Amino acid sequence: MTMTTAQTFNANANGQPAIHIHDNDGSRLLKDNMKDPQPKKVEKRSVDYLLKSGLAGGLAGCVAKTVVGPLDRVKILFQTSNPNFAKYAGSWTGVPIAMRDIYASSGARGLFKGHSATLLRIFPYAGIKFLAYEQIRSTFIKSKAQETPGRRFVSGSLAGMVSVFFTYPLEVIRVRLAFETRQESRSTLRTICSKIYNEVPPPIQHHPSNPLTATATHVVETVAPRSGLTNFFRGFTPTMLGMVPYAGASFLAHDTMSDFMRNPMFEKYTTLPNTSRQESATSTYKPAQLQYWAELSTGGFAGFVSQTVSYPLEVIRRRMQVGGVVGDGHRLSMAETAKRIFMERGWRGFYVGLSIGYVKVIPMAAVGFYVYERGKFYLGI
Repeated sequence: MTMTTAQTFNANANGQPAIHIHDNDGSRLLKDNMKDPQPKKVEKRSVDYLLKSGLAGGLAGCVAKTVVGPLDRVKILFQTSNPNFAKYAGSWTGVPIAMRDIYASSGARGLFKGHSATLLRIFPYAGIKFLAYEQIRSTFIKSKAQETPGRRFVSGSLAGMVSVFFTYPLEVIRVRLAFETRQESRSTLRTICSKIYNEVPPPIQHHPSNPLTATATHVVETVAPRSGLTNFFRGFTPTMLGMVPYAGASFLAHDTMSDFMRNPMFEKYTTLPNTSRQESATSTYKPAQLQYWAELSTGGFAGFVSQTVSYPLEVIRRRMQVGGVVGDGHRLSMAETAKRIFMERGWRGFYVGLSIGYVKVIPMAAVGFYVYERGKFYLGI
């Protein structure tokens, strides 16, 4: 018996022993009913698996977002060039100073402004993302032999795009709540939704010389909605494009780093004993659970990689999402937004807030993947 594993034997109701394995992670792994030592094969298309994977993903997202809630708000204020906080952007000291100012003016509630909208969005977003990843992954990767970087990247990218498609309006609401800093007009979910819905951009002046072009332009501007539900999809295109490198790189980096941690050279230091399962006719392959520090490190590495490759698109997306409350109110396209950012700050403008992005995303991804992996294990999937 090793120092990291202690086993106690008790009799269950049928008189058969149950093995309780305690690991040095502080987790208790339960393996009882020795008459049925071979677990049943998990059907990933079953309703039970879908509900459990969605629940584990949703809880993981909520816990991770709560841990970094104050940092998330400061990052949004920096990215969107909020006039009251633009002076703090671009330096490490700006982050704590901005948090201090928010706390001084609004208290702890100010640091978590928009967090209720965040949780309303993140539970379905993270739940759908992880659920979709498991389902898409099972389609592209049918066995351990098919585990390739390309398949992992595509599975992650598609999962991220699916989750964004179903939850994007909630993201716009969250950003707008976090963007507001005026003390005298504290917005609620209801008022912010009303503001977004009723925003109408000023008319665009066109001077076409061709009568046919003038008529077509008039028809398009008359028919195309200028307010209403379309306002909840500002920045949707760069968000979807950004999900390709962000979610793809995140899942790829996590799975690749997990393989490294489970290398036979390190597994006795990085994995929990008796938590793996081999693939057979009656059971699915399940790798050993990582120690808490190894799983957190793996998730943190995934966060670093994904944030680095997708950050410019994230800045463009944030600027488009708050387009109704900054500038002249015109809806800018993705290309126009990128041009404006470049004219204001040059190429560095696409990386405003990246330092706080790392500070936020690395622990968020670490906690998210940790809670998800442990959640799946304890839910038996």
